[in-house]
Amino acid sequence: MRNQKAPRYQGRITSWKDNEGFGFITPNGGGPTVFVHINSFASRRKRPAGNEIVTYHLTANAAGQPRAEHVAFVGAVVRRAALAVPFNGVPLALGFLALMGLLVALHQVPARLFGAYLVMSVLTFFAYCGDKAAAKANRRRTPEDTLHLMALAGGWPGAFIAQQMVRHKTSKQAFRTVFWWTVAINCVALAALMAPAGRELFGPILGLR
Repeated sequence: MRNQKAPRYQGRITSWKDNEGFGFITPNGGGPTVFVHINSFASRRKRPAGNEIVTYHLTANAAGQPRAEHVAFVGAVVRRAALAVPFNGVPLALGFLALMGLLVALHQVPARLFGAYLVMSVLTFFAYCGDKAAAKANRRRTPEDTLHLMALAGGWPGAFIAQQMVRHKTSKQAFRTVFWWTVAINCVALAALMAPAGRELFGPILGLR
C-alpha cells in the first residue's frame, strides 16, 4: 500500500534575508513561524523578496523546530526535476584524484603536490559540511568567497564530494558559476605547472624532474 502524499501548507514569507538566503514563513491560520532556506525552493527562477504567498511541506530540524521544504510560490507548479541535484561531481572528483595518484606512482607528478590536493580537499569538504550545519541551525555562515578560495587552491574535489553528500551549494546558480570557474582556473594552472616551462620554473620547489 502506498504512503499518502505529505500535506502541503500555505503561508506568507514575513521575513527574508536575501544576502543570507533564508527567512521565515507565517502559516495561514497562525502558529509558530517556519524557517525556510533558499535551497528549499522548488524553482530557482524567482528569488523571494518577502511578503509572498507560498506553499510548502512541513518538516523539522534536529532541534525539532519547524522547517519548510519543497517550497513553491502560489501559482507555481512543483516539478520533480527542479528538486534534483543539477550535477553530480563526485565521479569527476574521484577520477581526478585517482589520476593524480597514478601519475605520482609513475613519477610524473610530485607526491607533495598530490598531498596538497588531498589536504585542501579534506579541509574544503569539512568547510562545506560546517556551512551546511550552520545554515540549518541559523548560525554564522562561512563566506562564499572563502569556499571559492579553498576550491581554487585545490580543494575543489572535496567541494564536489561535499556538495553531493550533504546537498549544499548545488542550486544557487551564481555560486555554481563562480565555483566552476575556480575548477577551470585550478586545472589550467595545474596543466601550466606540469608543462616544460612550469617544470623549469617551479621544479626545484616542487621536486619536479
